[in-house]
Amino acid sequence: MPKQIRLATDSVVIKNNKILLIKRRYDPFKDHWALPGGLVDYGETVENSCLRELKEETNLEGNIKSLVGVYSDPKRDPRGQVISIAFLVEQVSGVLQARDETTDAMWFDLGSLPNLAFDHSKIINDALSNEK
Repeated sequence: MPKQIRLATDSVVIKNNKILLIKRRYDPFKDHWALPGGLVDYGETVENSCLRELKEETNLEGNIKSLVGVYSDPKRDPRGQVISIAFLVEQVSGVLQARDETTDAMWFDLGSLPNLAFDHSKIINDALSNEK
């Protein structure tokens, strides 16, 4: 069976100089902080996937503001090649709550981020560079 490339999305939600992160419930990177995100379902747009994953993992509703970038390093995910499309997302409603594949969700000061899963530090740096 040929190896498959999978497609994922990540949400970069920044508010009041803080960024929203989730703590992963499962491997890879179990108990590490990460951006809210996940795999795109068949028949789903990347935009809808991004907002669905945000809601599933944090209970927050959002609107996509802009594209941050496409992250395609074949080694970015230890499970295999996963290409992620990251979006800058604005929170529009909801009360923050860890749900689904997360054990915690919270806002971190942009100046003091924990070690992050995958290549999420690069995604955040790119998002901050794009906002300037």
